[in-house]
Amino acid sequence: MKTILFINGPNLNMLGVREPEIYGTTTLPEIERIVAEEAQVYKMKIVAFQSNHEGAIIDFIQESYRGADGIVINPGAFTHYSYAIRDCITGTDLKTVEVHISDINNREEWRKKSVLSDICAGVISGQGVEGYVRALDYFKDD
Repeated sequence: MKTILFINGPNLNMLGVREPEIYGTTTLPEIERIVAEEAQVYKMKIVAFQSNHEGAIIDFIQESYRGADGIVINPGAFTHYSYAIRDCITGTDLKTVEVHISDINNREEWRKKSVLSDICAGVISGQGVEGYVRALDYFKDD
């Protein structure tokens, strides 16, 4: 059974409350449940983690990557400037998929730049909660 690290960055713990017109009303625990159920269909398990702190995300990846087969990450605002998370992911050699609930390319100018996307196997943006589920497709046939 494959293990996928399912990482969500800053403010994603506020899903369901934070700007529902942009991010919807589904909470992060609900998303984790949906993704975990879909992962079981693919004979995968997810290990979910959320933090508002860059170092905590790095620590989680470094502590967990040896037992993992891939990463699905919504880095939140870290998308745009965290070279530290980028270096950490690169150091694991794990296939990684970047996910964004909203379409970051059709929002504020500063959101359009990702320092992670070029090291990822794929980027899913603007698909809402479904984007997280679609990210699992990248790991089905490995």
